[in-house]
Amino acid sequence: MDTTPRDRDEEGRARSARPRDGLGRPLPYGAEGVPRQPEGVARTPAETLREAQRLLDAGMPFHAHEVFEDAWKTGPGEERDLWQGLAQLAVGLTHAARGNAAGGARLLLRGAARISGLGDPYGIDIDGLVRWARELAARADGVTDASAEAPRLVAS
Repeated sequence: MDTTPRDRDEEGRARSARPRDGLGRPLPYGAEGVPRQPEGVARTPAETLREAQRLLDAGMPFHAHEVFEDAWKTGPGEERDLWQGLAQLAVGLTHAARGNAAGGARLLLRGAARISGLGDPYGIDIDGLVRWARELAARADGVTDASAEAPRLVAS
């Protein structure tokens, strides 16, 4: 039986303080991991998109999802579907990169459905992202290269 103490906060909730790899998978305690994104950061939409794009381009979609999660938690309620949908796309890419093609496809399609028809808020290429997500979901099998498949969030 494992007697390692569980990593909990004062209320007993899991803190997930284990080191993580670039795709967000937990590593053994003491291993060198990729620095996590700080939680609860309030960014402007432009800052959110810039940071998320940087992380996607670096092959770190799990970390990009955390940036989108901050946007939906700190932003206006009427933008929740936008940021949640973008987070789902990032998590879908994360699963595909981890080799979970079926789970990745489900999340890519769920995220695409959530953002479909939202126009182009903040210059986000919604139609392009929906197309990208559906195409990747249809062809994902095996392990996907996250940085090679990183979508463009804003049309050039």
